[in-house]
Amino acid sequence: MNKEHIHHERLYDFDIYGFQHDLITWFEREQRELPWRKDQDPYKVWVSEIMLQQTKVDTVIPYFNSFIEQFPNIQSLAEAEEDRVLKAWEGLGYYSRARNLQSAVREVHESFGGIVPNTPREISTLKGVGPYTTGAILSIAYGVPEPAVDGNVMRVLSRILLIEDDIAKPRTRKVFEEVIRDLISKDNPSFFNQGLMELGAMVCTPTSPSCLLCPVREYCRAFAEGVQRELPVKTKKKSTRQVALVAGILVDDEGRFLIHRRPSEGLLANLWEFPNFVKVDELGTAKQQLQQLMKTEYGMDISVGDYINDIKHVFSHLVWNVNVYTGKWHGDVPKESGLTAVTMEEMMEYAFPVSHQNMWKEYLKIKK
Repeated sequence: MNKEHIHHERLYDFDIYGFQHDLITWFEREQRELPWRKDQDPYKVWVSEIMLQQTKVDTVIPYFNSFIEQFPNIQSLAEAEEDRVLKAWEGLGYYSRARNLQSAVREVHESFGGIVPNTPREISTLKGVGPYTTGAILSIAYGVPEPAVDGNVMRVLSRILLIEDDIAKPRTRKVFEEVIRDLISKDNPSFFNQGLMELGAMVCTPTSPSCLLCPVREYCRAFAEGVQRELPVKTKKKSTRQVALVAGILVDDEGRFLIHRRPSEGLLANLWEFPNFVKVDELGTAKQQLQQLMKTEYGMDISVGDYINDIKHVFSHLVWNVNVYTGKWHGDVPKESGLTAVTMEEMMEYAFPVSHQNMWKEYLKIKK
């Protein structure tokens, strides 16, 4: 049986074993010391992979350490209050990751006897565990030769194998998954997958890859043709939506601030925030709107004070531009308003999104 029948056609005439060997040897030698690499505990690998989605390694390290300190194992996370978990995640963003992680961990605790499943079929039924996380946990923690394909890995392999499929298209991931099934080391899938990730992070970077330092340069088709900078092919996303808001940090004579909880579905679900409203140009100045909307939305009389600053917060699909004001409130908080009055000390117990943490920091500067 000749070679091309066995392997994916893109691997025709490619030295698979040489590539595996050089990549894994390099990874053994050069890998960064990262806290989740110390042992192959599937739970820790899982937590780290969820944190590393959309977040840089340097940012994740201190969060990972403190998270594992608070929730050292499946059981402790399964039994924790959701608010404590959100508080531990505060500042990492994309909070649905934390909520999905906790509900998936509860399922492992209840349905799998507290042991992270080691088959693709079972593990991929867990909430928030997509194909990439499935492959990462199975290969890194359990040594199962399962592909773990994210943007990082697609970039590296698009260069090595000169694959020009558009990585912005969902079906392209399948192309890379198929290729990796043939390419992955069956003896050490853990180091193979981590090696690809590490190569993408350290050497085969998005804008100017360090080809001269690359341990697998001699296998790289893009380098051979001098087109490594043109890859991967990725079409542009649609532009983000801009939303103008007005927000108020409102305090009464007893030093209590008004906050409220975001809905349990959607963006930044279940986090706390200062009262804020989407601006409607017809309603007058931002200041007038804040006063008016507090009345119509929450039934509260407030007097708006000083302008603090503008906060710009960028999400993947939209941008918030928030005008922030101080203000005073008096009387009682209507029960049905959903607002909560908290002191400065009590505020520390609640998890806020980064944009609202920044508003608070600015407010404290003014108050000094």
